[in-house]
Amino acid sequence: MADPELEDKIVARETGIGIRNERSLHAALKQWYAQPGDNFEVPVGGFVIDLVRGEQLVEIQTRNFTAIRQKLQTLVQEHRVHMLHPITLEKWIVQVDESGARTLSRRKSTTKGALTDLFEELVRLPELVNHANFSIEFPLIQEEEVRCKDGKGSKRRKRESLKDRRLVSVVSSRVYSKNTDFLEFLPPSLPQPFSNKCLAAATGLPMHRCRQITYCLRKMDAIVVVGKRRNELLYEW
Repeated sequence: MADPELEDKIVARETGIGIRNERSLHAALKQWYAQPGDNFEVPVGGFVIDLVRGEQLVEIQTRNFTAIRQKLQTLVQEHRVHMLHPITLEKWIVQVDESGARTLSRRKSTTKGALTDLFEELVRLPELVNHANFSIEFPLIQEEEVRCKDGKGSKRRKRESLKDRRLVSVVSSRVYSKNTDFLEFLPPSLPQPFSNKCLAAATGLPMHRCRQITYCLRKMDAIVVVGKRRNELLYEW
């Protein structure tokens, strides 16, 4: 097993993400996915790979697909690459003191996640789904988000710093290996052709999510634009 400090530096360098916010969740997902015989932190083609299983390279990215896009695009040219990205279904907010040693409170967040949240990040690399060497998996998880009221965080979190993310459990997991796998997000009742408004009406999803879905499906050649209705694009699969 790699030295923890070295692992922190590797992950921070390869993903461009602050390791303090990623360490626990990233490490826990790696252990959840690992099987006997897997190798960790393996240098390949100038990169350090989270996990190598035979001829398959496995990368775990808990957020920010932009940071890993170039790495993946390079690796798939010569290697089979499988990527894991967790989708949080349920979350608990854990408040700690500034030392991080003492838990002050723990409450369940009212925010609920769903599998369709995967499109929030997938919009950054949908074309990669078409590569024969690429597959992607979405573990659906419960997690703890560790925060500290130190006045240094974002306005969205009321200046609370995000100190860590901890895996509570993996509820289930979904694997996608080709573009047509993503057509499951289009309900059978959806008319053809359809618009984003039609998709929103059929799924109950907000418009911004429907736009992300159709953008990704277009970029991975799972649907095509067939016309317009007023200012709305019309799609078919």
